[in-house]
Amino acid sequence: MAQLKAQRVFTDAPRYNVAFPVEYSILENHLIMKTERQAYFLLLLVIVLWGINWPIMKVGLQFITPLWFTSIRLLLGAAFLFALLAFQGRLAPPVRNDLPALLFVAILQFAVGFGLIHMALSTVEAGRSAILAYTTPLWVTPMAVLVLGERVTMAKGAGLVLGVIGLGVLFNPSDFDVTNGKLVAGNAMLIGSAVAMAVVIVQNRHHKFIASPLQLMPWQMLLGGLVLTLAALYVEGPPNIPMNGTILLIVAYNGPIASAFCLWAFATIMRSLPATSTAFGSLGVPVVGMLASAMALGEPLDGGKIIGLALISGGVGIMVFADLSRYRSRS
Repeated sequence: MAQLKAQRVFTDAPRYNVAFPVEYSILENHLIMKTERQAYFLLLLVIVLWGINWPIMKVGLQFITPLWFTSIRLLLGAAFLFALLAFQGRLAPPVRNDLPALLFVAILQFAVGFGLIHMALSTVEAGRSAILAYTTPLWVTPMAVLVLGERVTMAKGAGLVLGVIGLGVLFNPSDFDVTNGKLVAGNAMLIGSAVAMAVVIVQNRHHKFIASPLQLMPWQMLLGGLVLTLAALYVEGPPNIPMNGTILLIVAYNGPIASAFCLWAFATIMRSLPATSTAFGSLGVPVVGMLASAMALGEPLDGGKIIGLALISGGVGIMVFADLSRYRSRS
């Protein structure tokens, strides 16, 4: 009975749930406010944890090849979530209604999107990689309007303009060597990963899930990790990973934290907030990523980057304030 009740909640209220159906209020306005606050808190936490992971991944790629790195972090994250769900008595196979979306996310987000990021990061600096990987709003906004019928309000439009200008300042073409084939390919991979994430965001908002994000996440990560394992064997050959304290810490962070917790949290956010706000909120990750890369790896942080960071932060703030104000006016 409890499982049927949870399934009914996730089916009837897919827009606002945050994977905690027992905490839902009967009153819709209270439900919206409560889940929105939880979603914004998760967004802030993910920004920090994912941001500092960019220099961590860059260091990790000195020891592990890109596809094996991605495969290991996903499989380890999946194992962590499977164990957690089993301990809680919530582990269950995905239902038929969720299978198409599960396969879609596993292949496009985890196998393709994450694989492209790690392959690109081996040749592109961490701060720049964070910028290009999080150009998702440039792709998700028109998709959300066309597919979901979302409206771009004046406030969200202002946030969009600031975000685009900030990215334009940070991604200066005059500093980009178009004759460097590996660098061009790496940047193209990062843009491709951003497009893949945009499609996933819109698809998740369109699908009415039965299971919670936490219940689906380990299956998605497992499938994505297995696909990447096959790709790694074919492209990179058998793994040759040195065992030392540094690599163990990097893998431990990328598995349970950056892959398990953060991916579950972001999946929850995508289903709880408007697609455009989710995408713009995620722009905080490259802000933290560039700062962390500058401090940890010595990557340059010049005036252009500082201006770009300020513009992006302003865009994120406007988007978040617009959504919070709209829901307060309903309560």
